[in-house]
Amino acid sequence: MLFLQIKQETKEAVGIVEQSVSLHYEKLLLMLPRIVIGILIIILGLLISKIITNVYKKRFMRKSTDPLMASFLSKSVRLFFLVISTMLALEVAGLSSVAGGILAAAGGFAIIAGFAFQDIGKNFLAGIILAFNRPFNINDSIKVDAHFGKVKALNFRYTHIKTIDGRDIFIPNSDVLTKPVENYTRDGFYRLDFIVGIGYENDIQAAKELIMKILASNTNIIEDASHKNFVIEDELGTSTVNLKVFFWVDTKDYKVASNILRGNIIREVKEALTKGNFNMPADIKELKIYGTEKDIPIRLTKE
Repeated sequence: MLFLQIKQETKEAVGIVEQSVSLHYEKLLLMLPRIVIGILIIILGLLISKIITNVYKKRFMRKSTDPLMASFLSKSVRLFFLVISTMLALEVAGLSSVAGGILAAAGGFAIIAGFAFQDIGKNFLAGIILAFNRPFNINDSIKVDAHFGKVKALNFRYTHIKTIDGRDIFIPNSDVLTKPVENYTRDGFYRLDFIVGIGYENDIQAAKELIMKILASNTNIIEDASHKNFVIEDELGTSTVNLKVFFWVDTKDYKVASNILRGNIIREVKEALTKGNFNMPADIKELKIYGTEKDIPIRLTKE
């Protein structure tokens, strides 16, 4: 008797399941055309967003010298179209309640994710701020913390720079926003310097004039009303009077061309001072011999 009752209940449960599956299947068949239209709307939205962003990016980059902003805004426009087309597709498919649920879930998830992924959210917001207000442009040579290189890209989460030795460094946008950023090419000028020592018996003014002639004759060195090159007495060393040379260069290729130019100027100054009979002595070293050590034999020879 119990067995027959269980069998009957099982049969009724199976019937309810079959009826429910059949009902949902019929609803799915009725909704299928609307779902297909919704999918087509999403695809169409993606295609339209791609076309619009490509056209916008090309026109913007032709009229603007800021490709970072063009790239950032094109990504933002594409994301906007994706969200709008997805919500419209859900509405057309008769899943407006699902869309509302997704928005509510997204809001709740955003709050939870905000605590769980603070760094990601912080970098994302910093990226938005940097897109509209930043201290560098594409190919600028910058230094953030200990990282130096040329700016290659600005993304939502990080800034991409390439170092002179070929390394790609991705700096979190929050660091770029909160830490000091040194821009070596913002106005296109950078001042280099080096020290050269001459003997105490030499004419300091004559040496300075000779060095200034070398700076004035080099076409790669910049001098105008705002950028003055000069030589000053920097230090009275142990055996030399140290002169410090300051000169301005173009920084479009900073760390490579400017350093090569600096080396060339140092060589020219050294050769000119030597040719002008200026002494360039080395540092004086003092050798002390105490009573406990053996004498050191020294022999002087005339070359």
